[in-house]
This record gives sequence, structure tokens and C-alpha cells, in this order.
Amino acid sequence: MSTPDSDAPISPLAGLGIAVLAVSTSAILVRWSTAPSLVKAFYRVLFTVALLAPVALVRHRDALATISGRDLLAAGGAGVALAAHFASWFESLNHTTVAASVTLVQSQPLFVAVGAWAVLDERVSRRTAVGIGVALAGMALMSVSDFLAASGAPRPLLGNGLAVIGAVTAAAYVLTGRSVRSRVSLVPYVVVVYTVCAAALLVVAVGRGDPLTGYPPREWLLFLGMAVGPGVFGHTVINWALAHLESSVVSVSLLGEPVGSTILALFLLGEIPTLPTVLGGAVVLGGIYVSAS
Repeated sequence: MSTPDSDAPISPLAGLGIAVLAVSTSAILVRWSTAPSLVKAFYRVLFTVALLAPVALVRHRDALATISGRDLLAAGGAGVALAAHFASWFESLNHTTVAASVTLVQSQPLFVAVGAWAVLDERVSRRTAVGIGVALAGMALMSVSDFLAASGAPRPLLGNGLAVIGAVTAAAYVLTGRSVRSRVSLVPYVVVVYTVCAAALLVVAVGRGDPLTGYPPREWLLFLGMAVGPGVFGHTVINWALAHLESSVVSVSLLGEPVGSTILALFLLGEIPTLPTVLGGAVVLGGIYVSAS
């Protein structure tokens, strides 16, 4: 598929590998921060905008100026959906394990398939339907097992539920902006989306009374780390890779995030996943693989 940024300066597969490593650090950085969930999400996105906006203004000024009103509206909708994704997923990590939260939130390709069938009237193959069923069974197994087992999570059912909401809203973000990316270059698109996302998170955080200032330097470094790592080198590179690779390749590659995050949580947080979490997570990842490959 030809897109406005179809000339790849580096190998798309190499870029995708870097992106998967980068997004694997997200849950760890979120857990290390003690700020309210909405504040973490807001500054992550705000700092990402601050890093990308100068590039958009210098190198893509004409592309920004010529985005149609229809595409701006769609990008804005994608930004609101992304804000809901970050808000629910960041809060999820306060209540359940990294392994469960990241695995469940990464189930968004399943909801993309369901949404494409329900909203866009796209056909769902038998293989995809089987994969969705397997993954849903794995989600149920993981959530019930985490509730019954001594996982160390304070409220695993709530955390797992929020992670699934994060997956649904991430799917809405992908579906809303999918057609726009065929007409608008990467950097202008993500700057618009991230700006709307940051504004939505700011409104909710202020409305909830969360403090936006007064944090120690460590917190500001964590906010910046979330923007540089998972933000710029993670999600932005994934958006770029979608212009050069089949969406199924990208979706399957992203199954590396739960594995990477779980390993990092083991060594950096001392969080050992329970056997039911591992088994349920394996079923979920297997279902996603079947549906996306």
C-alpha cells in the first residue's frame, strides 16, 4: 500500500523490533511512578508532543496545513480514544500484575477485528473467529485464576477489567485513524492525535483534582522516559511500521510486549507471575496469534 511516507530509511522489521522493546518498558515506568494515573498519562503524551511538534512544524508544515477537516475530525476522535486507553490501562497497573495487565491490554487486535466486522462490515474469517474465542477463554481463565490465587495484586479483577477496557479503547483508536494514515504522513498525524489526547487527559485530571505540579525530579524523569521510550520509539515507530508492513505482521510482533514486560517486571519489580497467570496469558497470546497471523 502506498502512503505519504512509504520510503523506509531503515528496515521496517528492525524498526518494529526496536518499537517492541521500547513499549515493553512502559508498564515498568508506570509502576515506578507514584503520581496519579491520569497525571502520568497526561505528561507522557504531552512530552511526546513536545518532542515531535518541532519536527512537524519544520519538516511537515505544508502537510499539517493541508489536512482536511474530515481527517482532523477523525484524528481528534482517535486522540480521545487513545486518552481513554491510557487512562484505563495506567489505572489497571495499580490493581493487577504487570503480566496480566499487559497481556490483556495487548488483546486489542481481537477487538479491532470485531469492530471492523461490526462497524466497517469487514469479513471475519473462521480462523480469526476461532482465535478470538481462544483468547477470550484465556482472558476469563486469567482473571478468575488471578482472583483465586495469591498473585499479590490488590484488586486483580478490577485491574484486569480496566486492562480489557484499555484494549477496547486502543482498538477504537486504531479503527478511527486507520483510513487517515493512508492520506496523512506519520508525524503530522500523530502530533494531531497526541495533542487531542493530551488535552482530553488534562481536562479529566483537572476535573478530578489531580495535582499537576509539585513532583520531585525523579517523577519528571519518569514522565520523560515514558515519552521517549514507549512514546517516540514505541508507538510512533509502530505507526510508521504500519505504512511498510502488513498489519498482521505488526499485530503478531506486538505479542512480544507482554513477554518483555513480564521479564522486566520479574527482574526490576520482583514480581513473579503465578502459574495460572502464565497459563492464561499463554492462551490469550495463542488466540491473538491465531487471529492475527
